Amino acid sequence: MKDWLRRHFLFVLVVILPTLGAIIYFGLIASDVYISESRFLVRSPQRPVQSGLVGQLLQSSGLSRSQDDTYSVRDYILSRDALQELDQKLGIRKAFSSGQVDIFNRFPGIFARDRSFEKFYRYYGKHTEVEYDPVSSIAILTVRAYSAEDANRINSMLLDMSERLVNTLNDRSRRDLINFAESEVKVASDKAKEASLALLEYRSNHSVFEPDKQAALQLEGVAKLQQELISTEAELAQLRKLSPDNPQIRSLISRIDNLRSAITSEASKVTGANGSFSAHAPMFERLALDVEFADKQLGIAIAELEGARSEALQKQLYLERLVQPGLPDKAMEPRRIRSIFTAFMLSLIAWGVASLLIASVREHGD
Repeated sequence: MKDWLRRHFLFVLVVILPTLGAIIYFGLIASDVYISESRFLVRSPQRPVQSGLVGQLLQSSGLSRSQDDTYSVRDYILSRDALQELDQKLGIRKAFSSGQVDIFNRFPGIFARDRSFEKFYRYYGKHTEVEYDPVSSIAILTVRAYSAEDANRINSMLLDMSERLVNTLNDRSRRDLINFAESEVKVASDKAKEASLALLEYRSNHSVFEPDKQAALQLEGVAKLQQELISTEAELAQLRKLSPDNPQIRSLISRIDNLRSAITSEASKVTGANGSFSAHAPMFERLALDVEFADKQLGIAIAELEGARSEALQKQLYLERLVQPGLPDKAMEPRRIRSIFTAFMLSLIAWGVASLLIASVREHGD
């Protein structure tokens, strides 16, 4: 036996011992690894729908896929924030540090003494994976744990947290859009109120409502007085011609003077330099134009607010669970027989290479 071991020492060292170690580890020591898998899709109504079966299904529902937002969810799942919340709610650090996990897979490891959060974050990254398929835009969330319940709970919690993240993004986007539009409406509304108050104050202080219309009415009165003046002057001329000494002549002259004075007074209200409708018209028109412009601005701002609300609805994101997190009833890893066979084959290859090297060295020495 000793002679055989001496002759086949390299074979024993490179093949038998590693294979025996693999048999002991994978057969007796290695803990069962349970895998929980779920599939989800992040989509938005405003994005174009791509071709394919999934795209047709989304098109029938009026929604489309949102690739960039899927990457955001993926980064969040693999983030330190997600790990910290998982540990607070589920105590996954304790689960991965349990004595039921073999010493090689247990956190922090057989020789590691670093139990920091960063060390645990790297450990978490080896047990959580998010694969994204750019063709179907479906994300596959895979969680590995050392009990079926832990794998299922971690997967479900990560999906719940992802949905909350999507809702938070929705709320923030909607709030930013609508708040800005509402602030514009408030500014436009304040300007419209100020313009209306300025016009109202001007009307009250100057007894002017509509200068153009009031001037037109005033001119109609002046026209009637002028007609009456013309008629009175004609009557006076005729009376002077027929009866120069008629006592009514004096009253007609007085009436004519009064009419001329009234015409001058009434005309000055329309075309006078101070206090006339013509003098008030420029300021009144400017104030009226300010009111009209402010009202139009307010209408535009209200329309933009409605558009912002509609756009906010179109930008809503939806995390759709295509496959719910499964509760595994069988450990999928480690693949014990395949791992032992792989270790044996690699040992054989290493033994063959080492044997060739040793033979070449001996031949070169001879």
